[in-house]
Amino acid sequence: MIPQSFIQELLNRLDIVEVVERYVPLKKAGANYVACCPFHNEKSPSFSVSPSKQFYHCFGCGAHGSAVNFVMEHVGLGFVDAVEELAKSIGLEVPREERADAAQRPRVEPDLFDVMQTATRYYIEQLKQSPRAVEYLKTRGMSGEIAKRFGVGYAPDGWQSLAAVFPDYPSKSLTEVGLVIESDGGKKYDRFRDRIMFPIVGGRGQVIGFGGRVLDKGEPKYLNSPETPLFEKGRELYGLFQAQKSIRAEGMALVVEGYMDVVALAQHGIEYAVATLGTATTPYHIQKLLRMTDQVVFCFDGDAAGRRAAWRALENALPHLQDGKQLRFLFLSPEHDPDSYVREFGKEAFEHLLGDEALPLSGYLLRELGSRVDLATQEGRSALLEYAKPLLVAISAPSTALLLRKEVAALAGIALDELEALYGIKSLVRPRRPTPAKAHRAAPSGGLNALLRCLLIRPELAHELPESWEVEGAGAEAVMAVVAYLGEHEFRPSTAAVIQRFQGTEHESALVAAEADILGWGESFDVVAEFHGVLEKLRKDARKQQLHEFHARIREAGLSGLSEQERALYLQLLQQG
Repeated sequence: MIPQSFIQELLNRLDIVEVVERYVPLKKAGANYVACCPFHNEKSPSFSVSPSKQFYHCFGCGAHGSAVNFVMEHVGLGFVDAVEELAKSIGLEVPREERADAAQRPRVEPDLFDVMQTATRYYIEQLKQSPRAVEYLKTRGMSGEIAKRFGVGYAPDGWQSLAAVFPDYPSKSLTEVGLVIESDGGKKYDRFRDRIMFPIVGGRGQVIGFGGRVLDKGEPKYLNSPETPLFEKGRELYGLFQAQKSIRAEGMALVVEGYMDVVALAQHGIEYAVATLGTATTPYHIQKLLRMTDQVVFCFDGDAAGRRAAWRALENALPHLQDGKQLRFLFLSPEHDPDSYVREFGKEAFEHLLGDEALPLSGYLLRELGSRVDLATQEGRSALLEYAKPLLVAISAPSTALLLRKEVAALAGIALDELEALYGIKSLVRPRRPTPAKAHRAAPSGGLNALLRCLLIRPELAHELPESWEVEGAGAEAVMAVVAYLGEHEFRPSTAAVIQRFQGTEHESALVAAEADILGWGESFDVVAEFHGVLEKLRKDARKQQLHEFHARIREAGLSGLSEQERALYLQLLQQG
């Protein structure tokens, strides 16, 4: 784990304007800088970068965050890689804290990437010298240009072919990266033999693994690199490095099952496709793609295996759904996969399928659940509720969860509140009812929103809030979460650090709205005066609310209905006015 104090130091020392300008040209516009957003297509600038607050926000697509977020989104790196990249750019070394619940992973030696690059060049050269392998790729419709773009090569049918370029073949580095296997007797031999080789490229553009496909009939049809210090297949997607710019430009990522599907689609102009690496779609895949785009389409074969893969993808996606993001599912007819379909019918026909026949996640989920039971019987509806429970409980996106709960409740013939009671889950629709009096309580959302904005601009103001301070109302949970975070650290988090901390949490949307408003506040805006004004208004509103509740109780039972302590508080509130 990377210590939070280091993240704070890193963000304090970085200049987000300088970081963004490495990738996107910015223009000065008042106190901020603007550009056409790099995350969606637009003709006029809606992407704004604040040098004083050290965050960016797009008013068009909603992209937002700190310098770390920008590098993650634009370059396609994971959090740790993005932090390391930025730290390196300003000469900082990233410290680590050990996690008690995590096994120590092997250290990546610097030369392992060189080993993989040498092997990649060797396989590319071998492809040029193998008429049989070239002919195979031609029969699959692959052009030389697309093979070059993806670094496609060929592993010869020899037991120790790699010895030709690795004089130290017996050394442990080739075994460590999965290119060589060591038998029980200590003999070493190439893992990949007589296979078309597809390099798997990581977020930094370095080869981290390989996928090898047999030319003729044979098993396994696809052979992937094993888990190594460089490669963890559950976290990587084939073709993502090549596809990331197109994914952002098209506003869509297409997930398919095979390397050849990705390459064939790219050759026909569909350059936003990626493939899982011989494993089910994992939560890491979902999170990585949803950081890059608002729409992910899963395209699977229509056979039983394809349907199982689709359902597994849905199950892994549910906890990571975000309102405003779309996940859809497309099933091809049994005689086709994306590779064969696009070669036979072309780009336009394939994209027509994506637009018209891909099912939204909600439609796919309800269709599958409905197909498992007989909704005409009580037993069938009861079974539906049992099948749906773990799925609905897993969803944290509020709007998506609410709508799906309503749909399932309607299918089962029960009310929404009955479904929520049956599942033992908290209702997403809060009833309006009076609440008991508490000190320092207020409800006006405008005041809370303004308070949140003040705390983001001047985090140190959190220390001026009263002890055991509470608020209620729209936006209250986000305010309290930020206050708690600001109070638990000895160091003073910056605006960028606070925004970074709440990325991907239930409070992110509240902070996004706050960011947009903050960019409209001029540099001369008196944040301290605004903070104290809002705080005083909240206190007055809390006093009024408490008096209102006391008056209601006194009308019912008189002053004798109040305890001695409550009467003292009541008199104190009257004196305060």
